[in-house]
Amino acid sequence: MFRHILVPTDFTEKSLRAMDIAAKMALNEGAKLSLLHVIETIESTDYEEFKDFYAKLRERAERKLDEMTARHGGEALSIHAEIIFGNRAREIIDFAQQHDVDLIVLSSHKIAKESPAQGWGTISYKVAILSHCPVMMVK
Repeated sequence: MFRHILVPTDFTEKSLRAMDIAAKMALNEGAKLSLLHVIETIESTDYEEFKDFYAKLRERAERKLDEMTARHGGEALSIHAEIIFGNRAREIIDFAQQHDVDLIVLSSHKIAKESPAQGWGTISYKVAILSHCPVMMVK
């Protein structure tokens, strides 16, 4: 059913759970699995101004992606990891469209019954609403 599954990650425990679920699904479906980490850039600034800062964030993200990939390294699973700079929600949506992703699996925050509108600004909510393909949110 799914040929390409995307897991956007922020390296939290919740995103590790999303990765584990997506890996099982990819194995069952024979699907390709992509891990994506988006490093949020500071709006209205020049990339060069923060070049060293972004380089350190990239190095850390590369290590974390390697660790996540190694969790499922012994399995017959095709995992592609990528790091992108920009607005997280927008970059996740763009990546999914450009790479023919047909399922996005990502972690989500619980929404409080008392104030459900506060959850509307989360990345997971934006991705779920704007995505061209199905989105599975893992709590």
